Amino acid sequence: MQTTTLPLASRASDLVGSVIDSSTSLLASQTHDIVRFAMGSPAPEAIPTHVLAEIGVREIGAEAPDAFDYAATEGDAALREALLAQLSGTTDATSPERLTITSGGMQGLDLAFKLFVDPGDLVVVESPTYTNGSATALSYQADLLEVPVDAEGMQVDRLEEMIGSGRPPKVIYTIPTFQNPSGASMTLERRHRLLELANRWGSLVIDDDPYGMLRFAGDAVPSLHELAAGDPLVLSVRTFSKIMAPGLRVGWVDAAPELQQLLINAKQAMDTCTNLPMQRLIAGFLRGGHLNEHLTTQRAVYRARKEAMQAALTEHFGGEARWTDPEGGFFLWVTFGPEVDTERLFEVALAEGVAFIPGNAFSPSKQFPHALRVCFAATTPKRIHEGVERLRRAVDKVTS
Repeated sequence: MQTTTLPLASRASDLVGSVIDSSTSLLASQTHDIVRFAMGSPAPEAIPTHVLAEIGVREIGAEAPDAFDYAATEGDAALREALLAQLSGTTDATSPERLTITSGGMQGLDLAFKLFVDPGDLVVVESPTYTNGSATALSYQADLLEVPVDAEGMQVDRLEEMIGSGRPPKVIYTIPTFQNPSGASMTLERRHRLLELANRWGSLVIDDDPYGMLRFAGDAVPSLHELAAGDPLVLSVRTFSKIMAPGLRVGWVDAAPELQQLLINAKQAMDTCTNLPMQRLIAGFLRGGHLNEHLTTQRAVYRARKEAMQAALTEHFGGEARWTDPEGGFFLWVTFGPEVDTERLFEVALAEGVAFIPGNAFSPSKQFPHALRVCFAATTPKRIHEGVERLRRAVDKVTS
């Protein structure tokens, strides 16, 4: 049989995929019981399925046949109106000319990188950072600069030092609140400083904030969107995936009005419009006043689960590992000593019945071989304790 060389584009080699997303298929193929700390998902029982089902009958049922048509690319009017009302008075309040509905937060990231990154452009990412965010930048053939994260978020002073007198970044990608994977939140001082540097360099800041509404402790900090006060160098990406349900695949971008037509043009070359039935479903949920009550309930649930995760880690790994203490969101970042290679640990842990994401998945240059991310949000306290106990057995096996 003759071998044919496929005429792939040069960027094909930069499509690195996602360890996180791949874990969904991997876990589905397992036949034994697994405590799932891997995916960053809301708890299945936290998704307001009964309320959504009732709304669905009205918004996308027989009484609403147009719900299965195409929608306006910038978003269906019903959702746009309901979302603008929901955000009014919050740190993410916005206006119609700044709002574009997207197919999840990931499409928002893709649109931002598509519009601003040319091959070889320098893109700053946090280290560790969300795997899919850095992978999207790489798909547009960016050069990445990893800037360390500590308990106060991106080390903005280190960013300034690392750039020095060299070429400035075209884009700075940040998850400023309850960062994925560390759970850290950028301080107000660092947020101001980041915006100052972006204006000095002429860099676009991609403000990716899926978790900001899920604060269960501490004092709220203004979003980068609010602090920017309309600065066109800040593009904010949001999603309903974490605050409602990931399967909805609906999010939004908040950007300078002069970008809206470009965002529409780019989106029309992707999917024409975001899923209209799901837009109508979310619009009904927001109009009915359900989101605030839902968030209040979930904040309490997630706080209890974070504390259960920390208690279990203290019981089984006290003195052997350290972990973060987020004030919201979904994740703990756990760091072991050099004797624990978490990529090797992953396979052993999976056999023991617990799944997580190894630390190297969150660094393009694989800077975290002894760390891992666990999601506490999707698992009950009882199962959390069982999962950490299984993790203990797996660590004992790889270090014995």
